[in-house]
Amino acid sequence: MRDRRKAVLFDRDGVLNEDAGYVHRMEEVRWIPGARELVGRLTKEGWLLFVVTNQSGVARGYYTEEDVKRLHEAMNREFARYGGRITEFFYCPHLKGAAVPAYDVDCPCRKPKPGMILTALETYHVEKTAALLIGDSPRDVEAAARAGIRGFLFPGGNLEAFWETIPQEREVNE
Repeated sequence: MRDRRKAVLFDRDGVLNEDAGYVHRMEEVRWIPGARELVGRLTKEGWLLFVVTNQSGVARGYYTEEDVKRLHEAMNREFARYGGRITEFFYCPHLKGAAVPAYDVDCPCRKPKPGMILTALETYHVEKTAALLIGDSPRDVEAAARAGIRGFLFPGGNLEAFWETIPQEREVNE
């Protein structure tokens, strides 16, 4: 039986940081207003927080998986300054027709497929009814629907203010 831990899954580029095209170094990160604050707040409230992000820049040869991992570690150090922490970053480096042959894969994790979401929920024993996803594209919301969780399209602006518009069961962990 799964416990009633609650989880938020975030797309990365366009939700937590500005989508500036193939961001892979911390000096390239421009934070979405309210993102660091919201991660801090939700961490303190007991939410499990995940990032589910397509990273086709790896498949295109623009940067490596190690670059992605280093960036995610640096992002978590920044979230810690706000009392927050991403529980785990999930990313898909694959792309059908990729320039780097090792990544030329029609992967079940690449959104809009639900693989990353399902892996996060299974790994951390989160019930689908206790999870939601915030993304900035229809493919994010489609991946959430395919995984059987609620998905919300972030239109831009302040992420913490957007959070207040999402209907939720705030007592899931109590």
